[in-house]
Amino acid sequence: MAFKIITDSASDLPRELIDKYQIHVIPTPVTINGTDYFDGKTIFPEEFYKIQAEGADIKTYHINQYMFYENFKPYAEAGDEVLYLCFSTGIAGTFNAANLAKEQLLEEYPDFQLTIIDTKCASMGFGLVVYKCLRMQENGAPKDLIIEAAQYFCSHMEHIVTVETLEYLYRGGRLSKTSAVLGGVLDIKPIIEIDKDGALVATEKVRGRQKSLKRIVDIACEHGVELDKQIISVVHGNDQETCDKVAEMMMERTHCRGIIKSWVGCAIGAHTGPGIVAVVFSNASDEKYAQYLK
Repeated sequence: MAFKIITDSASDLPRELIDKYQIHVIPTPVTINGTDYFDGKTIFPEEFYKIQAEGADIKTYHINQYMFYENFKPYAEAGDEVLYLCFSTGIAGTFNAANLAKEQLLEEYPDFQLTIIDTKCASMGFGLVVYKCLRMQENGAPKDLIIEAAQYFCSHMEHIVTVETLEYLYRGGRLSKTSAVLGGVLDIKPIIEIDKDGALVATEKVRGRQKSLKRIVDIACEHGVELDKQIISVVHGNDQETCDKVAEMMMERTHCRGIIKSWVGCAIGAHTGPGIVAVVFSNASDEKYAQYLK
């Protein structure tokens, strides 16, 4: 019997961390030209963005009850305890489907201990939470403290996002056609954040790509707490050069402990398109858990 921390592919954890901790990442489904693929398993970001640029018909749907049942069942059979950190309910129905699978499994394995946390985060927003929890476990933190810390980390995670094109926000119904066309003509770049309910909200509009990148760095520096003590994340959709540039700006401004760079995967990239860039960080001190986050 063991205590396992697992997540889903919308966390956008980079491969090196998945491999280092041997963490189970449940793949998010994506349909491309009528065929189902699984993010991080049968399709990867580099290939996905190329297909997207070619004009493929792309749709996403959340991990369903059956998929969760199949992924959770081996842990129930082994008698393991599990903490599953899942994609925000403000964006997808993942949390509800996971709980339906849990109820189904408890009928067969009544002693199965499965904690499901709605992170109300996206991409490396909960990828960082997963990483922090794994570090705590690695450093000997007890299970109950890790679960407590996970809830704390989730409630203080911030995502500051901008996109290069408005086309995919329009396609996904998050922007009107008029706003998309006008925004394109005027080179408007929205600044998007994830609110307390885990939903995407446009908070500002900036003209020009370079101004939008500077603005997301400015906001991160304004909102972040003890950034010099944090490991933060910068994520991108098929724009490594810009990701590197924003990471360099963040390091120069904050002198943070480190920056994890990663791709925005299919689950989110399908709705934002290439060129999305985000800075993810905490707006509260992690001092209470510092001894386990070395």
